[in-house]
Amino acid sequence: MVEAGGTLPVWVTLLSIKSRELANQRELAGMIGIQGATLTHHLNAMETQGLLTRRRDPENRRVHQVELTEAGEALFLKLRTAAIAFDKRLRTGLSDDRLAEFAEVLATLRANVD
Repeated sequence: MVEAGGTLPVWVTLLSIKSRELANQRELAGMIGIQGATLTHHLNAMETQGLLTRRRDPENRRVHQVELTEAGEALFLKLRTAAIAFDKRLRTGLSDDRLAEFAEVLATLRANVD
């Protein structure tokens, strides 16, 4: 991620925003799995860098809507390419069957936690 111009927190935030197109800060924090204050810190930095904008929700002034800017969209695409390349390298030597079995184990572990 660093070589592509980003960090893991920036990538996860961009990915979460992109997957929802328009999300509020509370939803984003839940999707990413971090506290609201931590997300606010990341969003402040990303807004300063021109990667996103925040505006108050007209229906609930306490809620901020978050959207990617053109620069945020461009960084998302760049980081997505880096993430895909990393994923490909990570899965090298693993068959589809082994990956499917691993996914089942992870799903079982998650179900056991829930």
